[in-house]
Amino acid sequence: MRLGVLDIGSNTVHLLVADVRPGGRPLATTSQRTVLRLMRYLAPDGSITDEGVSALVAAVTEAREIAASERVDELLATATSAVREATNGPQVIALIEEALGQPLQVLGGETEARYTFLAVRRWFGWAAGQILLFDIGGGSLELAAGADELPEAAASVPLGAGRMTIQFLPDDPPGEEAVDRLRQHARATLAPVAESFGSLARPDHVVGSSKAIRSLAKLVGYPVPGWSGIERMLLPRAALGSWIPRLARIPASARQELPGITPDRTFQIVAGAVVLHEAMRALDVDELEVSPWALREGVLLRYIESLSWSAPGA
Repeated sequence: MRLGVLDIGSNTVHLLVADVRPGGRPLATTSQRTVLRLMRYLAPDGSITDEGVSALVAAVTEAREIAASERVDELLATATSAVREATNGPQVIALIEEALGQPLQVLGGETEARYTFLAVRRWFGWAAGQILLFDIGGGSLELAAGADELPEAAASVPLGAGRMTIQFLPDDPPGEEAVDRLRQHARATLAPVAESFGSLARPDHVVGSSKAIRSLAKLVGYPVPGWSGIERMLLPRAALGSWIPRLARIPASARQELPGITPDRTFQIVAGAVVLHEAMRALDVDELEVSPWALREGVLLRYIESLSWSAPGA
């Protein structure tokens, strides 16, 4: 069957269409993204402004039309931190559901981490052993760790790249003092999480997912051979740390000229780099591997598991 996953995040509204079958790998056919950066539309009281709601509904309506044109059998629509935490969230959710013509699943932070961890586990396989996962979105940072498909520990902290840009790095370029303030805030926020994760087994693989981490890996990382000829990217903490002062001095308009930095990431890539660097430092990680699968694939995989398995033909 053909499934669609609509991921309404803090930075983008992203539709992924894939052909799926029980026991098979999802085969993506369409990927369509609308960049919103919802954090720009937050009012002082924490609500999403009318302008932001209108842009969100328009993006959702367009995604629904594309899903229909792709003959999607079922659309799995999810929303993450920006909609979840808005003070007018219930009203916004009602408008999204009206535009979709179906219910919207609003994911909690830990649930988001669990879906993403499932996708990463399936991508890397059981032989990867103990996995530690970092995933940076626009509104939050998710962490998960474990040796199975369900993580032993999962956490979500409000250190998303978009949120931190607005809160700590509003100027362009942000300057060294602002970056230092963000670094101290991230360090304090991560301290209790690092303590709880510190009691777990040492990871065999540290994995990063999300567009922000993939972008940073293209900027500061390096490729290594992977399975079946698939290239893998590794992101060293030391290289990331050396790039942060340079990124902070470059205006956003010029950052898109750098390798891996797409126009929709230019404003928040500095905050994403600082948060990732501090997360790696807090959990004593020198290097991570990049996963091409993340939340959307996790939602797909979880749904595929719920499909009935038919016996093979005689």
